[in-house]
Amino acid sequence: MKVEFAPLNIPLARRLQTAAVLQWVLSFLLLAEVCIGVLLLLIIYNYWFLYLPYLTWLYFDWRTPEQGGRRSSWVRSWTVWKYFKDYFPIHLIKTSDLDPSHNYIFGFHPHGVLVAGAFGNFCTNYSDFSELFPGFTAYLHVLPIWFRCPLFREYLMSSGPVSVSKKSLSYVLTKEKGGNISIIVLGGAEESLDAHPGKFTLFIRQRKGFVKIALTHGAYLVPVFSFGENELFKQVSNPEGSLLRTVQDKLQKIMGFALPLFHARGVFQYNFGLVPYRKPIHTVVGNPIPVQQTLHPTPEQIEALHQTYMEELRKLFEEHKGKYGIPEHETLVFR
Repeated sequence: MKVEFAPLNIPLARRLQTAAVLQWVLSFLLLAEVCIGVLLLLIIYNYWFLYLPYLTWLYFDWRTPEQGGRRSSWVRSWTVWKYFKDYFPIHLIKTSDLDPSHNYIFGFHPHGVLVAGAFGNFCTNYSDFSELFPGFTAYLHVLPIWFRCPLFREYLMSSGPVSVSKKSLSYVLTKEKGGNISIIVLGGAEESLDAHPGKFTLFIRQRKGFVKIALTHGAYLVPVFSFGENELFKQVSNPEGSLLRTVQDKLQKIMGFALPLFHARGVFQYNFGLVPYRKPIHTVVGNPIPVQQTLHPTPEQIEALHQTYMEELRKLFEEHKGKYGIPEHETLVFR
């Protein structure tokens, strides 16, 4: 295989964009483990004056990810996130105005490998979110396991993510005057194993918990499709029934998160590495689906609203796919 190296005269801005994305990928893959290792070393070498205050504080702070988190405007405004956004680049598109007197659930699709579009649009101050949706606060809900990692949890919360637990969703969606948005990547870890370029498989048919939460809180539902999310990485072939996929599925059920074997380009060459491809991401926010608050929804009500949501999601995809280079014959596959 001939290796294609990056030119030496690439502008500094593009180099900085690559560095920003590389640190984000490495943080996602390694920072939690490093933080756990640092804490263990402090304990092993008995730096009690460092770890005892932190562990004591951690005990009292344990529920914060379920109570709106602890975002930092300073961290969200780091210049590194501007370079991160511009690398792909990431765009946020609004199709309808939202009433700030309501709370909303954004169903984000697809998961992709690392959900770059969701992070870039809703966890930094460099997206157009504030301009497009004035008066709203966005909360990206992620797996609770990330908030069980000491030290790493503080860094993660500083960008705005909160737990995807029911308590966390209820906390965000019970704001009396409205103006809160819960962003849920509905396909979850399982969907990431099908995040191959050119594929549009969404794990949505059995995902009905978000519908029940929307009904019990009267939160409007909004489908969101991030065009380009699945184009950022390639994965080792893992069709259903293969040995690799069987192992991945079992590990996902045991650990709660998936392990896609992904690859893309490198820093100084374009053939292999963990840096995502420079592919534009267009995150399109669809029309809101009004939801009447129902404290004790029946299975029939949940099913009806779930069907409406899937229809609106498919409509959103069909209306916009041509703008972003998706062939007319391609359509969403619901699983």
